[in-house]
Amino acid sequence: MSTIIEILTAAALILSIIIPGGAFLLGERNKKRYKKSLAVNCFFFFGTLLVGTIAMFAGAQNVQAATDAAGSGLATGLGYLGAALVTGLSGIGSGIAVASSASAALGAISEDGSLFGKSMIFVAMAEGIALYGLIISFMILGKL
Repeated sequence: MSTIIEILTAAALILSIIIPGGAFLLGERNKKRYKKSLAVNCFFFFGTLLVGTIAMFAGAQNVQAATDAAGSGLATGLGYLGAALVTGLSGIGSGIAVASSASAALGAISEDGSLFGKSMIFVAMAEGIALYGLIISFMILGKL
């Protein structure tokens, strides 16, 4: 029964994107129609996601399986949480660093074109923060 629910949920999610998008593309393309299509798309997408989540959690669980999974699940869950935090926070930090260094680099390049190499080094160093976070995240996931 759950396989049928998963297939129907996946089909509904895909159709919730295709139908409003197709309706927008077939009609006159203006801002009002775009906003309406986007609102319908979000309503159906998140509504289907909510119904699918409720249907997924509505199934009965075996009590023994739940208690066995709870003992080892805490360490695994914290490992996944740590990997997510490393990736997310390094991405945010890298985004802030790239935003400031790239805008300064573009200003310097517009005044003197020979500064391109030096400015790209600083932008690449800022982007390295996200790559280091991703590597650490893969190392954490490899230990789980």
